[in-house]
Amino acid sequence: MVIDSRQDEKFEIKLPLFEGPFDLLLFFIERDELDIYDIPIATITNDFLDYLHQLEQMNVEVASEFILVAATLMRIKAKMLLPRPVLDEEGNEIDPREELVKHLLEYKKYKSVISTLSKMEAERMDREKRGNLSKEIRKLSESINVEAEMQDLDLYKMMNVFQKVLARYEFEKNKPIHRVVQYPYSIEKQKAALMERLVYGKRLAFTDMVTEKPEKILVIFNFLSILELLQLKQIVIHLGEGFNNFWIERRDESKQLAHEE
Repeated sequence: MVIDSRQDEKFEIKLPLFEGPFDLLLFFIERDELDIYDIPIATITNDFLDYLHQLEQMNVEVASEFILVAATLMRIKAKMLLPRPVLDEEGNEIDPREELVKHLLEYKKYKSVISTLSKMEAERMDREKRGNLSKEIRKLSESINVEAEMQDLDLYKMMNVFQKVLARYEFEKNKPIHRVVQYPYSIEKQKAALMERLVYGKRLAFTDMVTEKPEKILVIFNFLSILELLQLKQIVIHLGEGFNNFWIERRDESKQLAHEE
């Protein structure tokens, strides 16, 4: 991202455009010299979402594949925050990043030959195929002979053209419009809000949080915030009977230090 500032002028923000979400992910990996087999999913998710938010602020429509990859990154991040790993049939731990790494490696392999194929295509387009000169001249004369074309015009051709125009009009009128809605939530904000509500010795039920504001996207942000706070050891979780609910409580650092001593 390049930011140009001049006196008595507003900031002008220029963002690089990428061919797809995997192209953007590879850019972050190469820029920060990351190991593609051991991607720091939290860092690369934040960079990916920041890029999308800046596009939205510039009123640039975000393609659906970028939104899908953003959701996939958040899903992987949530899986990695869970305290219980997912195991395969043989009992080996499954890395949530495995499928993403496989797609990135495949995309990188195809991207490496794009420049070569583009050069071959350009060279091929520069070649002129040998044709039949008399046939080409006759075809050109027919295309500019309006009177000859009008002589072959009949009611069936006119109705056929009319139906095609109507079909095109109906398609354009009913074409779906995609709108990206930016929610006023973030994991950092929800973490701060949760910590403000948690008083030492007081538990907060997750069902009460859902009942207060039963907005689906807010529930997801709150759940991810709880997982991060749990990983940072700032809260503890108490599970209810039957696992239908759980309570969160601020971790008492003084008790923790006394227990360690």
